[in-house]
Amino acid sequence: AAWHSDLTAAARRRVWRRVGEGQARLVIGARSALFLPYKNLSLIIVDEEHEAAYKQEDGVIYHARDMAVARGARGGFPVILASATPSLESVVNVEQDRYGLVRLTSRFGAARLPKVSLIDMRREGPDDGRWISPRLADAVAERLSSGEQSLLFINRRGYAPLTLCRKCGHRMKSPHADTWLVEHRFENRLVCHHTGFSMPKPPACPACRAVGSLAACGPGVERVAEEALMRWPQARQAVLSSDVASSPAQMRAILDAMESGEIDILIATQMVAKGHHFPKLTLVGVVDADMGLAGGDLRAAERTYQLLSQVAGRAGRETRAGEAMLQTYLPDAAVFAALESGDRDAFLEAEAEGRAALGFPPYGRLAVVTLKSRDEKRLNEAAAAHKSALFAADGVVVFGPAPAPIYRLRGEARIRFLVKTRRDVSIQAFIASWLQKIKP
Repeated sequence: AAWHSDLTAAARRRVWRRVGEGQARLVIGARSALFLPYKNLSLIIVDEEHEAAYKQEDGVIYHARDMAVARGARGGFPVILASATPSLESVVNVEQDRYGLVRLTSRFGAARLPKVSLIDMRREGPDDGRWISPRLADAVAERLSSGEQSLLFINRRGYAPLTLCRKCGHRMKSPHADTWLVEHRFENRLVCHHTGFSMPKPPACPACRAVGSLAACGPGVERVAEEALMRWPQARQAVLSSDVASSPAQMRAILDAMESGEIDILIATQMVAKGHHFPKLTLVGVVDADMGLAGGDLRAAERTYQLLSQVAGRAGRETRAGEAMLQTYLPDAAVFAALESGDRDAFLEAEAEGRAALGFPPYGRLAVVTLKSRDEKRLNEAAAAHKSALFAADGVVVFGPAPAPIYRLRGEARIRFLVKTRRDVSIQAFIASWLQKIKP
């Protein structure tokens, strides 16, 4: 039986009954499949265990990978966590003998890992208005001439991440959030990917009224596709993103066409990164390898390594050798050195040392306490009250209050505290004691 959010209510009832009666012996499901009424559950396999999507952020907050391990421990049966790029948490659990380890030392059949090379965009960057470097363009042209396939990867939907006025500098923002509107040129609309707000692209700047002055800044998957079509008009090309393939059937049609060799160049987001097998794909070009390193996520380098390693692994899965070329302005970053050398373990060891020195997970605990309100005056008063209610506790440090990275979202302003504790401190107990002192 399959279990996921696209099932109808009737299909969900059927699966629920089959599982409860023991008729469904094998369940392939998303994270909520953990809570089906199994009659005799005796094995859980968590595929791609490093995936951030296993964390449920809405309603009941939990991590499906960790919940699977807890369920296996309670039920006394094995749990297999599978990944080519395991999470640092799982690696540390292996080192501390909480988990066992089985290594797969080679690819299936005759396939070999692709060669990974870096393109330093400071020295080998493209001409103005273009995003594909000359070296990557030459590599794509070489594959076209030999009848092989290429994948151009950029993990950004739409045409451009920012639209601004060339006359006055006004930036198009969501009316309900402090986020830039992303241009989707295929539909001629500006869209907020955080709130779902959408509007037609206006003919004039709303600030200075200059006609035709709104310009797209930066590349998205649609813009890279536009450049690819201009460079190689005779090549068979397709775009794969959640905007283009909004249903499983549409996505399956594009993947089947790629697998059967009907596409020469696929321009795609992370939808293509994992699990797909394209026999004739020998080149992966990452247009913007630095994208995932922006922002304040403590797992930014780890997740960049995981994503780029997975997408590079689409190349050379049959007998033909594969190559991945990463365009970057930070070629000296440790994550790119590890990708180029293929030394995953050295990267994880360095990442672990950095986390341990700072007491960050998995060597410490972190929690965010977020205050939200449509009334900024009351929000600031609440933040001050929370700060004054803090008390000293051994092994606990609280940072903040500070504006959230996206301060306004869906009309609400947001202020955050970051709580950091040692591993042996109950972070939940500290937060509960702290919040009991305040009446919002």
